[in-house]
Amino acid sequence: MGNALPISHSRSYQTHLVLPPDTNHHGSIFGGKVLAYIDEIAAITAMKHSKSEVVTASLDSVDFISPVDVGDILELEAMITSTGRTTMEVYVRVMSRNFRTGEVKLTTESFVTMVAVDQHGKPTPVIGVFPETDREKRLFETGGARQRLRKAKRENTKERRMLLDNNPE
Repeated sequence: MGNALPISHSRSYQTHLVLPPDTNHHGSIFGGKVLAYIDEIAAITAMKHSKSEVVTASLDSVDFISPVDVGDILELEAMITSTGRTTMEVYVRVMSRNFRTGEVKLTTESFVTMVAVDQHGKPTPVIGVFPETDREKRLFETGGARQRLRKAKRENTKERRMLLDNNPE
């Protein structure tokens, strides 16, 4: 594929130990801490792909599937699953590992949209991606449907904003 890179080209990994300051009164990690890790690895992955600075356009979905306790190890994996003209959809999977028992659980899945920007902060074109593995193919093939959902959500948000702006209380 001449004008595209393999998804594996920019795949990124991070590992974090969950420490007491990262947790709430239940001893599990704050959701906001996980979101910060997701945003960071999505940005790193998008920068590697686009070879440019990036900004976060949206966290399209974040599903917290299982809690992560103090002492657990977080393992994040991120990959570009589809691209637009200047946008990149980044899939981020977060696993937790209990080092004592060896149990590994899916903790969080998320899709983040990043925009490549030039030195003036203006959107800049990005190269496409192509899948190689079965998992990459599934994520790649369903990217169009997620993009349509994002567009519909943006339109809904615009309509809601116009209604709220025109009806001050």
